[in-house]
Amino acid sequence: MKDNRRSCFESARRIVVKVGSNLLTKDNGLNVDFVHAISRQICRMIDGGLQVVLVSSGSMAAGLRKLGLVKRPEEIPKRQAVSAVGQASLIMEYEKAFESCGKKVAQVLLTSDGLYQRKRYLNARNTVHTLLSWHIVPIINENDTVSIEEIKFGDNDTLSAMIALLVNADVLINLTDIDGLYNKDPRTSMDAKLIPIVSTIKKDIERYASDIPGALGTGGMMTKIRAARKVNTAGIPMIIAQGTKPDILLRLQEGESHGTYFAPKSHKMSNRKCWIGFTTKPKGVIRIDDGAAKAITQNGKSLLPAGIIDVIGEFGTGSPVEFTNGGGEVLGTGLVNYSAEDIRKIMGLQTSEIKRRLGEKPYDEVIHRDNLTVVWECD
Repeated sequence: MKDNRRSCFESARRIVVKVGSNLLTKDNGLNVDFVHAISRQICRMIDGGLQVVLVSSGSMAAGLRKLGLVKRPEEIPKRQAVSAVGQASLIMEYEKAFESCGKKVAQVLLTSDGLYQRKRYLNARNTVHTLLSWHIVPIINENDTVSIEEIKFGDNDTLSAMIALLVNADVLINLTDIDGLYNKDPRTSMDAKLIPIVSTIKKDIERYASDIPGALGTGGMMTKIRAARKVNTAGIPMIIAQGTKPDILLRLQEGESHGTYFAPKSHKMSNRKCWIGFTTKPKGVIRIDDGAAKAITQNGKSLLPAGIIDVIGEFGTGSPVEFTNGGGEVLGTGLVNYSAEDIRKIMGLQTSEIKRRLGEKPYDEVIHRDNLTVVWECD
């Protein structure tokens, strides 16, 4: 299996770097030395002509240190308060670190509902692009102070993938406290072996992933695998690497084989397709038969009424809806031309029968191929 990371960096223009909580934590506080080390590397990448977006955890660690607490509180309001205290210290430390290299930074705090709506998604994208055009480093984190379960990204691995899609990045680098993806948990298995390259994320890869979060983080290896699947499907490579290795970003940029390289699909997905497939919040589910599943995932066809076998949930025209195979496996997401009520009336029918059943036929397709994104291909 060929490792193409060198070539992907040679052609890269824009990179997203994500750093995890465990890297930014030292003695239950913020690891200032790491903040300055990673900032110095990013400055050198920018001086070399790259645009870099930084997705950074660490507000909880900084808040704990500032408040003199030894562990993260259990209660959500207290965790949000600690993060609010820490976020100011975190961005101040980054500001000092980048200022020493002659660079300015901007803090961007997001919640997922800010990206679900197309207009707000575009506004966020335009803001980040403007910062990059001004040679300012966007430092992005989830807005923990106001986030509740319904609007949380859940972890910064997911957030970093969504940002990579938002800015149409060429590479996503996910820095963590272990060397990459292993076939077993290296913390508990002495014979665990590093997997240097992943060409396709299948069930066996998911089984390898540990779902044990760190003391201050909310994601484990599984969330990184899910993030890799998102960006790889969209045509963006991702690397998981040990963030404490000296000059790790610069060494990766030079094409050195550190960590695990997740190879992307050959063609990059359009920004709109990325938004439909990975950022919208599905309002329901359409279950389709094997013929329709194959036509959509392998032949690039639209979803017609004839291939639909079930509709779950209530949603209106234009809503984002997941479509699954008969076994319930999610194949993708699309924007529907009909409401759930109307789809139930026409499912299983030929397009010529739509008008007879509904009294009108505004569309042949329940989901047009231009308005759907395949995220999992049928075998």
